[in-house]
Amino acid sequence: VANVIASINRICQPATAVTHIELHRPEKRNAMNKAFWREMVECFTQIAEDPDCRVVVVSGAGEVFTAGIDLMDMASEVLQPEVDDMARTSWNMRRIIAKYQETFSVIERCPKPVVVAVQGACVGGGVDLITACDIRLCTQDAWFQVKEVDIGLAADVGTLQRLPKVIGSRSLVNELALTARKMYADEAKESGLVSRVFPDKEAMLAGALEMAGEIAGRSPVAVQGTKVNLIYSRDHSVAEGLNYMATWNMSMLQTDDVMKSAAASMEKKSPKTITFSKL
Repeated sequence: VANVIASINRICQPATAVTHIELHRPEKRNAMNKAFWREMVECFTQIAEDPDCRVVVVSGAGEVFTAGIDLMDMASEVLQPEVDDMARTSWNMRRIIAKYQETFSVIERCPKPVVVAVQGACVGGGVDLITACDIRLCTQDAWFQVKEVDIGLAADVGTLQRLPKVIGSRSLVNELALTARKMYADEAKESGLVSRVFPDKEAMLAGALEMAGEIAGRSPVAVQGTKVNLIYSRDHSVAEGLNYMATWNMSMLQTDDVMKSAAASMEKKSPKTITFSKL
């Protein structure tokens, strides 16, 4: 992803096969402006095809993960229709919303697992972003807020669709979305929104990179197939998921990675000792 020069996101490769994307508008609390929505699509579209990347870490610069949508920057596009005709205004608004939905759907579609690390505030669009990621980590001072009802709209780029799949309690999801109250780290862990809580940002990033390294050390055929099938199974019946899995693995099992991994296991070696071909 070296040729992606992002003005809003900083991109680097801190370890072999690991790509780190950092939301980088700390002076604006990493608020999501027009450039952010465009760049995330460009970044993840390229990452999906990058054979040198096997796992992604997403974090935010500064003291907060993100304050959500940059209202001042976005208002001109969303709140000021270009024409008076209601049908044409609505048609254009639908196109705009679908474009913004794509910013986070592209993360979910990317076959590379995405680990997101949250510190401080994760507001509005931040919740849309993290629910599209595969593994969510946070610091003890993190808090999460589905803010949209406070600014007069229903969240429309993923939270209302993905959060119920992430948190087991539909009542809790409804409460968060309808009241816009803050959820703090301990409750986020208890509810399943995050899987681990760290004492501070430094420890969290170290933990995220260690986890990413573990994932990157496994067969990319196995890892990417696992992500694709987990998401497919989330949205389909058990029978449909099993059928898709059988169709998937009838070809994916025909890989040298299985024999390499089995041999390493019998020799009590870590999969990270194996050299896997790029995918």
